[in-house]
This record gives sequence, C-alpha cells and structure tokens, in this order.
Amino acid sequence: MTAGSGNNVTKIGCCRGEIAPGTVDPVPFLRILLIDSHAMLTDALTVRLSSVDDLWVVGSTSPDDPRLMDVVRTQRPDVITTEIGSAAVATGGLLRKLQAAWPPARLVVLTASHHSDHAVAAARAGASAWVSKESSLEHLLEVLRGVPLGHAFYPPEQLGVVLRELRDDVQRARDCSARLDVLSHREREVLLRMVDGKPVSQIAVESVVSMSTVRTHVRSILTKLGVRSRLEAVSVARAAGLRPVADSS
Repeated sequence: MTAGSGNNVTKIGCCRGEIAPGTVDPVPFLRILLIDSHAMLTDALTVRLSSVDDLWVVGSTSPDDPRLMDVVRTQRPDVITTEIGSAAVATGGLLRKLQAAWPPARLVVLTASHHSDHAVAAARAGASAWVSKESSLEHLLEVLRGVPLGHAFYPPEQLGVVLRELRDDVQRARDCSARLDVLSHREREVLLRMVDGKPVSQIAVESVVSMSTVRTHVRSILTKLGVRSRLEAVSVARAAGLRPVADSS
C-alpha cells in the first residue's frame, strides 16, 4: 500500500529487514530516488513504480535542488535515476557527486539524449545503466531490478563506443602508470599532494621538509615525466589513476 502527496510517496508496511510480529516475511523491495527537472515526469513515474510490489519510490527531486545531496544521504536509495547535464563534463560531475553522497546506490541515467559522449561520461562516472525516456516501463523495471544485482544496461548504439573508450582509458592508465614508475617514493608522495592541489608550502609542512626540498622534488618530477609544468604532471598522474582525496570521499 502507498500513501503520499506531491512528489513524495511512502510505502506503509515493513521495510527491508523489518518483520512485524505475527506476520509472514514481507517481499523485499528496492528504494528508488527519482531525479529530473520535469516534475510531471517524476510524478507519473512515482505513481507507476509505486504500484509495483518490490519497488519503493522514496522521493523525487530536481538536479538543481540545493539540498540534492542531503536528500540522497537521507533517503539512502538502492537505485537513483537521474537526468544528465547538457555537457558531458556536467554529466560526469553530477553522477560522481551522487555516488559520493551515497556510495551503495546504483546510478541509472534516464535521458532523452542520444549523444555517445554523454554515455561515455556516464559510464566513466560509474552509471550502471543508460535508459532512453522513449523506453517502455517494462524495460525500466528490468533495469531497476537488474542494476542492484550488478547488471549493466547500455543500448547497442551506445555500447560499442562506451566499451572502446573504456578500453582506451585502461590503456592510457597503464601507459601513464608506467611513466610514474620512474619516480621515487618521496616524489610520488609529492605528486599525490600536487594532485590534491596543495601549494609547495603546505606540501613542505605535511612532508616535514623544507620548501626548497619540495621544489627540488617538483623539478625532478617534471623532468622524469617529461612535462613542463605542474599542471601537466597532475594530468599524467590523474590519467594513471591518482585522484584528489576529495574525489574519493
């Protein structure tokens, strides 16, 4: 049974793992959070999905909602469906923020876009599925039930490009990782702090060495990596898989 008003729908009954005394085990259900700028779409999906026994729409909101990440953390969804930004970089940025807000959630892009570069950005950011808004409700249900099981769903017209780009990413990471092998342990530590965006003075304090020593390490890093600036060195490091601490939180 469901009850609710506006964009919020709440299931009445036992939540996953909760069993009322004297009753049979309830059917486990998946917690779904809907994110889209069109309230009419999320309202309609809320009604349709909430009629399905194994799904619970815990809420809906807009990607522009300033409290979006708080909503994600509070609702703790199993699956998040979200639209994407107009640019590929915006797509990846939004998905990474959602993943960081509640890491257990599986991300499903629900979009009208057919741009392969957006699909690639979504895959790189960890989206488990790419679903067209032209798809049937049956397909969406298959996706929502499948992604928590570790399944991935990308349409054939996007899948080839996504796989090719991800393979290229792996090869680039291997190549860049090999370049980092020439660095000493201390130089790698300095480079990691550079990736974090820390200035020489802060690196010196954290490494308990002088600023002159840090500058020497930086010059050595640039020489060994064959780059001309700290920015280029950071680009090589990120391509090899090094990430700022903030990105992994």
